[in-house]
Amino acid sequence: MTDRSLETLMDEIALGLADEAEMADLEARALDDPALAARLDFARARFAPLDETADPLPLPADFWSRVEPALDTAPAKADDESSAPSNVVPLAPAQTALGRWRATALGSIAASLLLAVLVGWMSLMQPDPVVIAVLVNDSGEAIALVESGADNTTRVTLLEAPNVPDDQVMQVWTKPEDDGLPVSLGLLSSGTSMTFTIEGLPTPHPQQLYEITFEPAGGSPTNLPTGPILGKGLAKEPVT
Repeated sequence: MTDRSLETLMDEIALGLADEAEMADLEARALDDPALAARLDFARARFAPLDETADPLPLPADFWSRVEPALDTAPAKADDESSAPSNVVPLAPAQTALGRWRATALGSIAASLLLAVLVGWMSLMQPDPVVIAVLVNDSGEAIALVESGADNTTRVTLLEAPNVPDDQVMQVWTKPEDDGLPVSLGLLSSGTSMTFTIEGLPTPHPQQLYEITFEPAGGSPTNLPTGPILGKGLAKEPVT
């Protein structure tokens, strides 16, 4: 399986469109592969906003009363009226037509909702990152996924809820130059995934270091990492 087809499969799993056997196989592989598990978690997190934005939209109370007058009430021909049991009362033509039109209307509504979901999904898609890094803790567990674009817009997706001390905050760092100093990308002050954009930095490159540390409230007082490292990892260029 190519990396591109793997990405497609993970998106299908996140959207609930994947075959059950394929889903079970990939989830079994993810149990032994932290990087694969992180990518699968990210795919699910990326489509999660669809659930948050899809508010229930009930039909108007007068919907059917406005539709029924326009229904085609022409009699529907029975295939074999003589074969119908004597105790069965056939539906009136208007009832038959109403059922047929309701099915058509509901099908159209479902198609419209699907289109709205697809449009929303497309609006969530961001430009492809130039590098991706899986941050792991001291135990080798993936705790965050970092995606950075050519303009240094960096998406940090947490893969687990960290236990942040009350007087500390998570701070995200990177080293654009191997022999240079770490640069702060920002604070994860809310304890959730965030996107940062830093101007003036070189284009991210493979093997670039990313890490998250615990720092005093408000961020590092020295503008350099001072606290324990929650997770770190080296960036890699995604296969396209």
